[in-house]
Amino acid sequence: MRQFLDFEKSVAELENKIYELQRVETATEINIAEELQTLTEKAEKQLRVIYNKLTPWQKVQVSRHAQRPHALDYIKGMIENFMPLAGDRLYAEDHAIIGGLGRFKGQSVIVIGIERGSDLDTRLKHNFGMARPEGYRKAQRLIKLAGQFNLPIIMLIDTPGAWPGIDAEQHGQAEAIAKSIETCLRATTPIVSVIIGEGGSGGAIALATADKILMLEHAIYSVISPEACSSILWRDASQAAQAAGALRLTAQDLLKFKLIDQIIEEPVGGAQRDPETAISNVQKAIEAAFGELALVPEQVLQAKRRNKFLAMGREEIN
Repeated sequence: MRQFLDFEKSVAELENKIYELQRVETATEINIAEELQTLTEKAEKQLRVIYNKLTPWQKVQVSRHAQRPHALDYIKGMIENFMPLAGDRLYAEDHAIIGGLGRFKGQSVIVIGIERGSDLDTRLKHNFGMARPEGYRKAQRLIKLAGQFNLPIIMLIDTPGAWPGIDAEQHGQAEAIAKSIETCLRATTPIVSVIIGEGGSGGAIALATADKILMLEHAIYSVISPEACSSILWRDASQAAQAAGALRLTAQDLLKFKLIDQIIEEPVGGAQRDPETAISNVQKAIEAAFGELALVPEQVLQAKRRNKFLAMGREEIN
């Protein structure tokens, strides 16, 4: 059953009418195809109008939608013969970060994704997409493995941030994130990172230090969540919508600031309405990015990646 966001109320009402008419048509065999077509076109038009003028806070809500495809959905849809590799070889396995070997468009790759889970059981298993140090150290291990076998790397990012629990701090959360960034910068093979939902704080940038940073149209990427920002600045979490606007966390803003390289178009109504199309669009964008990076020599690749991040924030934005 489709879940609607608050600002989609008008579309929800139309789609409920369509559903009721379909039931009537099935039960009575009365031909009401013309009425159904009219309502369907009206709902699609209304949805397009809404999504063409989303506010930053509405984009935050879309990026967190429970029915958006998650990392495992993208892996299933894009990667053949995926073989997960578990553990950081130091302490434990972290289910928030999924990583392993597979084939992307016939090419062997390393895939690393942050998984949020799709229902209560899987969300608890994957800790709602909040990784512990063990997860970031597993990612480091896989990035180094990619270097050993000359494999390109795909990162799929969807996290509210790294796990802030005391156990994570005791196990060196800050060091693990910093080391992940360093490992990405030192990687000898191409890295393409895709922000598929929420890109929160250092938990996201630990895997977004890439040659190409791609971002879905309604995803977000920010140093802090709007709720946390609101609590700090206004001491009131209810000002999150205002904070979302101030943070400039949308894909459109970030492309303007040159913090990402490309926006990937989503189906009308967001990736949650048509996951297959969203996954296909991401697949095509990754393939194109790898095509650009394939001919870049290793030393040039590393230098360009490093300079890319050193330049961030230094250029004046008009």
